Amino acid sequence: MLTRPSLHNQVVFCDFDGTITAVETFSAMLKQFSPALSAKLMPLMYSRHLNLREGVRRLVESIPSSSYPEILEYAATQPIREGLPEFLTYLQKENIPFVIVSGGLRGMIEKVLQAHNLMDLVTDIYAMEVETDDQYLKVYSAFEEGTELVAKAEVMQQFVAQETIAIGDSVTDINMSLRADLVFARDRLINYLEIEEKSYLIWDNFFDILENFKQKGSVV
Repeated sequence: MLTRPSLHNQVVFCDFDGTITAVETFSAMLKQFSPALSAKLMPLMYSRHLNLREGVRRLVESIPSSSYPEILEYAATQPIREGLPEFLTYLQKENIPFVIVSGGLRGMIEKVLQAHNLMDLVTDIYAMEVETDDQYLKVYSAFEEGTELVAKAEVMQQFVAQETIAIGDSVTDINMSLRADLVFARDRLINYLEIEEKSYLIWDNFFDILENFKQKGSVV
């Protein structure tokens, strides 16, 4: 017998690269481990002339599997954006799920969270997995669809909420933001949402978002 998802007042869906991390961790990793191809493909993805599904797969799968341990070591040193621990602690107290939805690598996300002792405050992680058995990395995703390796809007459908909240910063967060009831946007995402005529709130760090939650309360 199938169990129906629990109904939540709110669910927060948050990007990882450049959102949870204070720097563009995943894209910086691609530039470091696949510099020539990154220089060629990343501008095409940011301009939306190359879809994420094709571009990210080509980039990741150009990296030798032998480099994966070094990639994880690199991830463990990355800084998080100010206010994240306080925001996650608040969400846990209010019983609001915090779901990381990333077009990056799950292993990198886990390394960052572990380094900052935040794993226990995260409800779930949806991201790309990698296989390292062959000469080059091989990516796979349970939510590969359309133009995305991780279709963030499809991940959102796994949860039932009165209000869905998206937090993001770039091109990978467009579809998630269009699906969400409330969007916190920064950096490139602001420009994309202006084009899509989708309303949003500007944020700089997680203290900004925390203050918004506290002002309006946790119940919609």
